Amino acid sequence: MFTGIIEATGTLAVLAAKGDGMRLHINTGKLDMSDVALGDSIAVNGVCLTVVDLPRNGFWADVSDETLRLTTLSSLCVGSYVNLEKAMPANGRFGGHMVSGHVDGLGKIIGRQDNGRFVKFHVQVPPELSRYIAHKGSVCVDGVSLTVNSVDANRFSLTIVPHTVQETIMGHYAVGDCLNIEVDVMARYIERLLNAGEEVPLRTGVTPELLAEHGFLPQ
Repeated sequence: MFTGIIEATGTLAVLAAKGDGMRLHINTGKLDMSDVALGDSIAVNGVCLTVVDLPRNGFWADVSDETLRLTTLSSLCVGSYVNLEKAMPANGRFGGHMVSGHVDGLGKIIGRQDNGRFVKFHVQVPPELSRYIAHKGSVCVDGVSLTVNSVDANRFSLTIVPHTVQETIMGHYAVGDCLNIEVDVMARYIERLLNAGEEVPLRTGVTPELLAEHGFLPQ
């Protein structure tokens, strides 16, 4: 689990074919790796990857062909900048929102406006994702937890504050760039519940019968 608060930016140092997928070596820059072990998860541009080796200057991770097909990792080249976030510890702080690191689809930047120190982006997403994006709701873009400013059909806008522009790869974005999009997981669960109908009956209220059924009272 992640929160969408980027801890550092890194660079892709090596991109090597590995079976049906690829193996990446990420130079992690200023990211504190002292508490990272083999098997831990690190989000790279919002994609949850598993650490398979730990050289001093970063980590190696394997990427399946499906992940390459569904995310922007396939478009990276040596030297590309990436957003990095380590998995949140159990006693960590939620600075953004609940992020799984499972990308739902790709978005595309269709507009960029630089307004002083702030940057406004207009993003287009596939229709099947647009229904999960709400005005003032949360969305994860390349691993960054952001608040949606406005929604118009399958397009939405974001205003990026100076700190985020400086501390993530978003300052490098240009019109036409593709982005990893993860919608708010709560929206998916709400949709599932609304569409369940009689398939999953809901119980409301605590009754003596319910407590007895689950062993809290003698039957």
